[in-house]
Amino acid sequence: MVYYNEHDPFAAQWLRNLMEARWLPRGDVDERDIQDVAPVDLVGYRQCHFFAGIGGWPYALRLSGWPDEEPVWTGSCPCQPFSVTGYRLGTTDARHLWPDFFRLIAECRPPVVFGEQVASKAGRGWLAGVRADLERVGYAVGAADLPAASVCAPHIRQRLWWVADADGEQSAPKRVDGPPALSRPFVADVDGAGADGGLADADGGHSSDRPLQRGRRHDEQPKDEALQRTGRREEGAATGRTDASCWSDYVLVHCADGKTRRLEPGCEPLADGFSGRVGRLRAYGNAIVPQVAAEFIKSYLKAVDFS
Repeated sequence: MVYYNEHDPFAAQWLRNLMEARWLPRGDVDERDIQDVAPVDLVGYRQCHFFAGIGGWPYALRLSGWPDEEPVWTGSCPCQPFSVTGYRLGTTDARHLWPDFFRLIAECRPPVVFGEQVASKAGRGWLAGVRADLERVGYAVGAADLPAASVCAPHIRQRLWWVADADGEQSAPKRVDGPPALSRPFVADVDGAGADGGLADADGGHSSDRPLQRGRRHDEQPKDEALQRTGRREEGAATGRTDASCWSDYVLVHCADGKTRRLEPGCEPLADGFSGRVGRLRAYGNAIVPQVAAEFIKSYLKAVDFS
């Protein structure tokens, strides 16, 4: 059984829709604040996903070949206290929730924990503290600084990715190959309708009066290029690998800071009559890039002699 902890009702319902559509393993969604979760509440769950958002981590686990029934915890603690765009209150910010996540880890002792944080100077200091806490209770910790661009996404989104292993000698989980659909980019609306292709960039600012520009769709590519991209997409479906074809549909938004950013179609700047867009932008802004997480997970599996 899988446990999801997400206190935002909008994102929590999104999780339920994704489970219903079989994008994510079925489980229970707990909308309480993590500070109210006790170790006894997690008894019987083999996988636990905290700060679950719209399910980026469980989806990444599937992309990497991690079995749904294999024990693992994940959690991307709120980045706002450590982001250069926030108030920079750090550990004094009420949204600094690592102590509560660590409380549950130390008590329940999951075999493997994956996490992520913004790659700012403060974020690196946060990770040093996380490493010290986890090593103090017997975990081995590894980390990497990776951008979304490392999986061909057309935006940076630099993040710190970390893993904690309770026993470096434990046997790695046996890989399972997910259905081909799981290699598609992780985009699904809260109404459960879903979408193919596209991306979201939460770094966007306010729009100017300049018009939107739409990127070429897959079927608008020159014939030879389209055939080549189709071949890569089919190969990705068979292997779980990602490439630039995941990001082939987008709109360009010219922002007030002078930068131009790519967004998933439908997430253009706010306007009257599109109330659901606020929730979508908030959910995307707090989400990880699952394709990057999947590559990090695969690297961990190799490090523990995964075969």
